[in-house]
Amino acid sequence: MTQFEFIPSPGTHFLRYKRNWIRVERNREKQMLDLNTGVPFESVTLTTIGRQHRLYSEILNSARQAALSKHEGKTVVFTAAGAEWRQFGHPRKRRPLTSVVLSSGLSKNLLDDVSNFVDSSEWYASRGIPYRRGYLLYGPPGCGKSSFITALAGQSRNLFQEV
Repeated sequence: MTQFEFIPSPGTHFLRYKRNWIRVERNREKQMLDLNTGVPFESVTLTTIGRQHRLYSEILNSARQAALSKHEGKTVVFTAAGAEWRQFGHPRKRRPLTSVVLSSGLSKNLLDDVSNFVDSSEWYASRGIPYRRGYLLYGPPGCGKSSFITALAGQSRNLFQEV
């Protein structure tokens, strides 16, 4: 599938959003680079006339919803890249937990544990314990380890959006 994006060049641009003119200034610093990616540092400044502060919130919420809708019903995998997280591969259609055959009750126990962990961030913080969790899945090739973790990630996405 071929995808296209329109990205305005650095400089000053004008756009109209909900009957309001907005000046968009995109500045890219040539001397400053993200050392992890080599991408230049840049800033975007939005300016409008009037006192319509809610306009900026509407624009940002609209952009957020558009970005989230691209991944609706899909599992997105991220990988650590220096101090930030980057998307790894393409979003995949969510796999139901019921499609992975495991020992009786194992899937439910792990999902319950993930749910409890997501709900306990304050408990970890109040005790100075790092808020992280790891699972060791073991078994011969083809027994469902990767399938299960992919299905769990798709299921637990709903849990993490509430945090």
